[in-house]
Amino acid sequence: MTNKTAVISGITGQDGAYLAQLLLQKNYNVIGLLRDTNNANVFGLQYLGITDQVTLVVCDLLNRQEIEKVFEIYQPTEFYNLAAQSSVYQSFKNPIGTFEFNTISVFNLLETIKNFDPKIRFYQASSSEMYGRVNNLPITENSILHPLSPYAISKAAAHFTCIHYRESYQMHVSCGVLFNHESYLRQNSFFVKKVIRESIKISRGEQEILWVGNIDIKRDFGYAPQYVEAMYLMLQQKNPEDYLICSGESVTLRSIIYYVFNKLGIPEFSCQVSKELYRPAEIVDMYGDNTKAKSELGWQYDSTIFDVLDILLEEELQQYNH
Repeated sequence: MTNKTAVISGITGQDGAYLAQLLLQKNYNVIGLLRDTNNANVFGLQYLGITDQVTLVVCDLLNRQEIEKVFEIYQPTEFYNLAAQSSVYQSFKNPIGTFEFNTISVFNLLETIKNFDPKIRFYQASSSEMYGRVNNLPITENSILHPLSPYAISKAAAHFTCIHYRESYQMHVSCGVLFNHESYLRQNSFFVKKVIRESIKISRGEQEILWVGNIDIKRDFGYAPQYVEAMYLMLQQKNPEDYLICSGESVTLRSIIYYVFNKLGIPEFSCQVSKELYRPAEIVDMYGDNTKAKSELGWQYDSTIFDVLDILLEEELQQYNH
């Protein structure tokens, strides 16, 4: 048996499920926090076959008392904060709610750890969206932040909150700045998942057109199960640091679509652009430098987005009619 207990907020998301699986393999006791049990989507945990191995607890991260109760009962050694309103699109519709949850929840967690046991190790899921309109590529840990969405602004505020607690109270707080990372467990609203699912429908005559926004922008994509390994590695280091987790190269969204279309025998004209799907502010190109993560964490990653697409397409086709 292990004496390590990890709490994961946002466990119902893609990253939460894969992280729970990884920690269970390393003999952790895993506690997963839910906003409520009535609307909890535990598909990811079910898909990975680990639902019964994780203790699921309802906890409102905007309520300090509920957080303190979790710490008192489960005595965690590590806390992975993956909970957030994470949709850029939704953040434009509800900027205040996005900012409130994504910042106050982090303050509540860090204050609780500071008062309960400052030696508890804390991981914060930061976002590449924080960098926004960058001056120079590739992005590094020292790049200037210029967020272009309410979501990105909220994540930048939470990021600096973590740095403040680390530097002011000598707490073991590390931020992982993960660039786009995909898997079968992605929600259907995310770009790559949407492209693959709707392309399969087109290939089977169930749909005619894939409607998209600006697909000439470029992004850095990776594979989620390998990205969560970096989260775990960050909390095993002697000293807390912030790390970029990325593939190190960017591709156009158009090239992703056409790659999937080609694999499924779909003509390129089946992809149509709608101006209504454009964002109010858009980042033209973004990719990161993963040198620090590879050298300091020993994290290994060398997959291209096309390697990842092959995995996702095969998995989606296998599960499509299930």
